[in-house]
Amino acid sequence: MPEETQEAAPAPQQPAAKSGGDDNLMAALSYVWIISIVMLVTKKDSDFIQFHAKQGLVLFVVSVIWWIISIPLFFLWFISWLIYLVVFIAAVIGFIKAYSGERYSLPVVGDIAKKINF
Repeated sequence: MPEETQEAAPAPQQPAAKSGGDDNLMAALSYVWIISIVMLVTKKDSDFIQFHAKQGLVLFVVSVIWWIISIPLFFLWFISWLIYLVVFIAAVIGFIKAYSGERYSLPVVGDIAKKINF
């Protein structure tokens, strides 16, 4: 009697990363300071771009606020450079994740960005 073979069920498909190369590029460029505002205003139809543009906006605002605060406190130059370095690294991580099509929420920044209703 022939043996019945059971075929393994195909593994469930993982959702594909955002396939639009232009959307990925525009989302990544949202981490380049003021461009985040441009993306928020012009790309309202893309949730993916809006998600990254809001995080880019938070990083931009943090940089500007810290720059204003640090002007009279020039003696805190080491702390200023440390904060700018952290913001820069966060922007680079966001840029890379957005360009690769990931919807990555940066720690702290992502929580603040979720509260932005634009």
